[in-house]
Amino acid sequence: MLKVYNTLTKSLEEFKPLTEKKVSFYHCGPTVYWVQHIGNLRGMTLADLIRRSLVYLGNDVTFVRNYTDVGHLTGDNIGDADSGEDRMEKASKRENLDPQTIAKKYIDSFEAHTSALNILEPDHKPVASKYIEQMQELIKKLIKEGFAYETDKAVYFEVSKFPKYTELSGQVLEKNRAGEGKGDVNDPDKKSPHDFALWFFRTGAHKNALQYWPSPFSSSEVENGEGIPGWHTECSAMAGELLGETIDFHMGGVEHISIHHTNEIAQSESANGVKFVNYWLHNEHLLIDGKKMSKSEGTAYILDDVIEKGFDPIILRYFFLNAHYRSKQNFTWEALQGANLSYKRLKKQVNQLQNTKEKGEIAQLYKERFVRALENDFNIPEALALLWELVKYEIKDADKLATVKDFDRVLGLNLLDNAKVEINPEAQELIEKRQLARKLGNWTESDELRDRLKEEYAVVIEDTPEGQRVVN
Repeated sequence: MLKVYNTLTKSLEEFKPLTEKKVSFYHCGPTVYWVQHIGNLRGMTLADLIRRSLVYLGNDVTFVRNYTDVGHLTGDNIGDADSGEDRMEKASKRENLDPQTIAKKYIDSFEAHTSALNILEPDHKPVASKYIEQMQELIKKLIKEGFAYETDKAVYFEVSKFPKYTELSGQVLEKNRAGEGKGDVNDPDKKSPHDFALWFFRTGAHKNALQYWPSPFSSSEVENGEGIPGWHTECSAMAGELLGETIDFHMGGVEHISIHHTNEIAQSESANGVKFVNYWLHNEHLLIDGKKMSKSEGTAYILDDVIEKGFDPIILRYFFLNAHYRSKQNFTWEALQGANLSYKRLKKQVNQLQNTKEKGEIAQLYKERFVRALENDFNIPEALALLWELVKYEIKDADKLATVKDFDRVLGLNLLDNAKVEINPEAQELIEKRQLARKLGNWTESDELRDRLKEEYAVVIEDTPEGQRVVN
């Protein structure tokens, strides 16, 4: 029996899918205006572990992770998502590139990094700017049902019309500062500071928007209702289009609880008249040296920083496995080095198991305990500890190996890669460099390393759907 902590009810609940053995899962993906830092990559890894766990437990999972390429304003950093500059436009000015080129550049970067961390590809990867029509249909419904209203500056959701607005966050709106939510819009016709924008017209702060679309909404200040969608509108529209009006799981960081996810619930349920999400999952933050990650202090590390320090990205994944998704985790370079040593010890013990010629069977006692760990709100640290116990336990090597392979379907640590071949350390280093080059899409470097291995060390590499393999 799978039990999950539901942020909506603040309790551990038995999971009951909408359709037996089928799970719909929406994960808030990145805004693609910059390289994602390792805190964001932790969130992606944790969602991947939960998805893998659901599949391991016998479910058919449809997993959606979106890309935001318009409408996410910088005011979100101060708790006012309707104010500030569009992040994509900010990046366009920074790099002198159009928003579409910026989006492609950072989507490619993100996907190279998630691949390097062995994060599985989503079933769907919707890009917000491709779902403008669906967003506008959602807003039209809200206007028709009396939940939204138009001004010359924007279309707003009227929060007072949705009594359950604070159910997810638990906040008391009256205690929020006066004027919050008006931000750069500076709209005298906005009924309440708590109302949030569904659509910004191309006027005022958004007069010179680089991206904009015509709309069926009316403003005396712009023609054809031209403007951009509100950030929250995007996820509701994409989730609804790809997964349906009610979905099983929605996941994101804890920073999304009070605004982004709260607003998604309000607009989705008001438009559709049904519950939006049955189980809300939120991961906690990654700290750096015990403090919040900070660009100004030089601690907003990205995966390239990890690689430059000599760590394979899989070591970062192993590090992430050591803390529960609802717990904060503290990153230090010393802690990552400890994870590196631990992973190498584990890999060495698994390598030794590869010498067996027998066909093994999964150790059912360990599998049952592994399943119980996953069913306890996806307790991955407990599952990892169980793997360590397994490799030290006195059972046949063939059975250990079969069980390790089974567990690694969830953990995703590539524990059996290159395990059978004994080669010298210099060649092994080149193999690992080539594996990393392939993960990052550096195909020229990958080919050069393959040729070097063959010419200098007589090591022949074969690329398979499961990854590279040493064949001699």
